[in-house]
Amino acid sequence: MLELVDVTTGYGRTEVIHGVSITVPSDGVAAVMGHNGAGKTTLLRAAVGLLRCTRGSVLFEGRDITKLRPSARVALGLAYVPQGQQSFGQLTTAENLQVVADGRKNGKALIDEQLDLFPALKELLQRRAGLLSGGQRQQLAIARALITEPKILILDEPTEGIQPSVVAEIEETITALTARGDLGVLLVEQHIGFALESAQQYYILESGRVTSTGSGGADSEEDVRAAMKI
Repeated sequence: MLELVDVTTGYGRTEVIHGVSITVPSDGVAAVMGHNGAGKTTLLRAAVGLLRCTRGSVLFEGRDITKLRPSARVALGLAYVPQGQQSFGQLTTAENLQVVADGRKNGKALIDEQLDLFPALKELLQRRAGLLSGGQRQQLAIARALITEPKILILDEPTEGIQPSVVAEIEETITALTARGDLGVLLVEQHIGFALESAQQYYILESGRVTSTGSGGADSEEDVRAAMKI
């Protein structure tokens, strides 16, 4: 579904990602792990078009989208949830969802679908997003992305700074979504257990290069910890 092929990118003259290749399945999860500063977020920004690739290609459903703007990639079916539980803090939960749903013929149905996925949001619809907990904001951020009806959902550190109960809920939601067979997930995550439990394939990034890869699942945790030297 989504392929990054020999991608090199960075900021100005500083090269951060050096020839990275990753494949995201159409109905599963590819997890990218690594220590802080390994280049994980930079890689995601290249995937969604926020950074220009100086070498390599980004392919979506076999089509080269390397030169497409982020908005065009979203229209094709990419959705990006950045690190940090981002939302419009002065708007209510309902308004945050409606902003994305506006202009879509089935906007109300899409909002209702996300509220079924994240039932905790139903009781928070009239609360300003800035007053939500970190876990609640993260659920809202993912719900907003899903309203765009993506084929690939890109998540950057979705469990960062949130309580374990919400981590479990997000994991269950990712599993349910990919089980439908029409959504792939590119997941950047520090929480090794969460990442491996969700993923069919993992990649270890170190200093902007893939240093190890393998199949997901809890049985791979020892190999991942050895590869990351933790």
